[in-house]
Amino acid sequence: MRSLFLLVIAALPFYSCNNNESSPEEKAAADSASNAQQTVTNNLDSLPKPNATRSVTNRADVTGWKNNIMPAAPEGFTVSLFADNLQSPRWMYVASNGDIFVAQADKEGKKGNNILLFRDKNKDGLPESKTVYLQNLNQPFGMLVINNKFYVANTDALLEYPYDPAATSITASPKQLVALPGKGRHWTRNIITNSAKNKIYISVGSSTNVAEDGIEKENRRADILEVNLDGSNEKIYASGLRNPVGMGWAPGSGTLWAAVNERDELGDDVLPDYLTGVKEGGFYGWPYCYFGQNPDPRIDASKQRPDLVKNAIVPDVALGSHTASLGLVFYTGDNFPASYHNGAFVAQHGSWNRSHLAGYKVVFVPFGNGKPSGKPEDFLTGFIADEEKSKVYGRPVGVVQAGDGSLLVTDDGDNKIWRVTYKSK
Repeated sequence: MRSLFLLVIAALPFYSCNNNESSPEEKAAADSASNAQQTVTNNLDSLPKPNATRSVTNRADVTGWKNNIMPAAPEGFTVSLFADNLQSPRWMYVASNGDIFVAQADKEGKKGNNILLFRDKNKDGLPESKTVYLQNLNQPFGMLVINNKFYVANTDALLEYPYDPAATSITASPKQLVALPGKGRHWTRNIITNSAKNKIYISVGSSTNVAEDGIEKENRRADILEVNLDGSNEKIYASGLRNPVGMGWAPGSGTLWAAVNERDELGDDVLPDYLTGVKEGGFYGWPYCYFGQNPDPRIDASKQRPDLVKNAIVPDVALGSHTASLGLVFYTGDNFPASYHNGAFVAQHGSWNRSHLAGYKVVFVPFGNGKPSGKPEDFLTGFIADEEKSKVYGRPVGVVQAGDGSLLVTDDGDNKIWRVTYKSK
């Protein structure tokens, strides 16, 4: 049985942050205490049993950031506001010229439905202009520039537009390359290319929690798809990934990695979201099993697929149960200390199916030689305002590395983008 970094959840006394004037240090302590203590084990037997606790609905109330309170980062880092007053900013993409594109959308399809362009002409890390780059989209998410084309992943289609790096907007009509399955439980569609820039990989989450409406409704879902740049030659690159969202290539490895949301309604601590290397042709369990050959008790024996289960791949890094781990970026800049180089930052949108809040932060997973070299550690915290009352200031979603080596984090809970920089002493 292969090794993995598995987060084992241990209960701690709950800390309530009732004072809106809390310092960043106090907020970080509250966040760390309210989320369970994390230890590392290589023993899969440590996975809690399903339904050991009752499945609960505990949706956080977003209060917004007030009274100059901001997220907290480790010593030596500075957190500042990059953009405010947005409309559900979800995903970001950084072009080779430093332009930062922000896709705005929500689950109901009512907010944003556009892409903003932030341009930093003097390269000081702060944008001088913000323009609506594309509008009238259908829940846009992933974005990509390859040569003279700008690609957008709507919830139901991969689109191609002409791209001019000097332009501040696109008015041309798109070309639809791939029709994608829309609607359902997971609506985001992320896209990424490879080093040769001759393929596009599309993440498509499941339409249900555990195929409760029938596996036939999950065609081309819970998959990462691969297509040519013109949308042709579609194939399933990897399957059984309930909701793969963030994707990135681990530096020096040539391996695609993904942040994946696992299933709900099996109790507080079952089962962890994860970060994993994605093997071409690999099957990762959904909906039949999880973390290897652990069967989902809700799948009727007559509908099980032992042929798939026996080959189910164990994910690499567990990220905590119900954390909604979405954003992913490998740090390749030189602004941060060397210990962060080539490691992965993962943005956790936060739980709704846990008695006590989990996630609501950005974690860092150190890497060495293209593989995880240590357990996940808190990086950007302080999003939880009052754990006992399930109140949060905001919700992190996407994370990118800007051209100057800073880290940008979207917060769709309070419609902001945060910027994290490091200044050596």
